[in-house]
Amino acid sequence: MRVPESERVAAHLREAILSGAIAPGERIRQEELAERLGASRLPVREALRMLAAEGLTEHHPRRGARVPRLAGHEVDVIYQMRERLEPLALTESIPHLTAGDHRRLGLIQDKIEANTDIGEFLALDREFHLLTYSGCGIEQLSSMVVRMWNATQHYRRVFMRLTGPSRRWVVNAEHRLLLDAIERRDAVDAERYLSGHIRRTRVELSQHPEVFGDGGKRG
Repeated sequence: MRVPESERVAAHLREAILSGAIAPGERIRQEELAERLGASRLPVREALRMLAAEGLTEHHPRRGARVPRLAGHEVDVIYQMRERLEPLALTESIPHLTAGDHRRLGLIQDKIEANTDIGEFLALDREFHLLTYSGCGIEQLSSMVVRMWNATQHYRRVFMRLTGPSRRWVVNAEHRLLLDAIERRDAVDAERYLSGHIRRTRVELSQHPEVFGDGGKRG
């Protein structure tokens, strides 16, 4: 089946934004994008609407489309939202995850532990966590979780570059605890491990105001 043009454009832009090829604050010029991808303006506009719904782009009447740039306080608040909402999504998901899902999570974590590339780590880490939420049947909650991940992806990448591999062992240990709780279908332990995992990242990010263009100040 042929992929609709708007979805092809959206997939290209999504990958570029999540990989950091298009940075926060950078404009997305529709004419240039359409010409580069060999698409007409209409599917490009539709793709931008799709990505705006995912929290990856925003539109300004006079400046056009761009990737959102967040202040340090905004990122901190989004991480606090994640601390509260993602454990809920995980609790909803755990009863519906299969033994096959558990095996896949284990394989992803094996790859995370064997990896040294930051870009690959971020992709695997995202795959790991979103798979743990894949059993959640509440679409409003699931889509909100994805939007929050999208919004903070850039800042996590910069943070990982600043801190290097020295703290990677903490991530691996927390993932293993989380995976064990999921396999035991223990939602109480899973929620506790996950909220602590997200909180640690938030606290460590707050210690690096240079990650944010505003110096980490309130937006």
